[in-house]
Amino acid sequence: MNLRAILAIYRFEMARGLRTITQTLVSPVLSTSLYFIVFGAAIGSRIDEVEGVSYGAFIVPGLIMLSVITQSISNASFGIYFPKFIGSIYEHLSAPASFLEITTGYVLAAATKAFAIGIVILLTAFLFVDLQIDHPLWMLLFLTLTCLSFSLLGFIVGIWATNFEQLQLVPLLLIQPLIFLGGTFYSVDMLPGVWQTISLFNPVVYLVSGFRWSFYSMADVSLGWSLLAIFGFTGICTAIIGWIFKTGWRLRD
Repeated sequence: MNLRAILAIYRFEMARGLRTITQTLVSPVLSTSLYFIVFGAAIGSRIDEVEGVSYGAFIVPGLIMLSVITQSISNASFGIYFPKFIGSIYEHLSAPASFLEITTGYVLAAATKAFAIGIVILLTAFLFVDLQIDHPLWMLLFLTLTCLSFSLLGFIVGIWATNFEQLQLVPLLLIQPLIFLGGTFYSVDMLPGVWQTISLFNPVVYLVSGFRWSFYSMADVSLGWSLLAIFGFTGICTAIIGWIFKTGWRLRD
């Protein structure tokens, strides 16, 4: 394992994030704060509790997942797309670094930035609602796994994209609907029977459910299924990236 190559890519990506700190950190926190105000205060005042938890506190895990997932994809996709755009990707491919080392550098940097955003939003939530975290270690585990898995997906999107418009296509048309329909602002148990069944085909449901369980010991699906879903998703993304580097798809064009 070429740790120097991983560290070089990681440092470069983290430095780029610090140069755009407003876009990287401040903007997502402000956007999420607006969600707290609109959904927590306005709508929350009309909904007393959800399974014994105030509505404002209930949506906190979902809002953190919303920001973490979108930022993981955004950071990782732009991180690998920009070298393609300016042509420096060939330096990566000719360097003494395997696909695993290149991927690890970019994905770890994107996951680190998304993790930091998640923690800042969590701390911000304490200003708006009374929070409890029943299982803090599980919370950190789910947050870390989510950052890593969706950074892998973002890495794939960045390789697939051929222009900046396509770079935003998957997050806007696929990921955003899945997040909003994944139990971010409601419990799946609140849906009619047939829609509960349909929701189980949404992978985001398992992430939000597991993450919410770490806060309030309540979940729409079992913890085991949530872990299986996120590990399975991570494995699929890793396999796809391995195939991309093996074949050179969208890298050597």
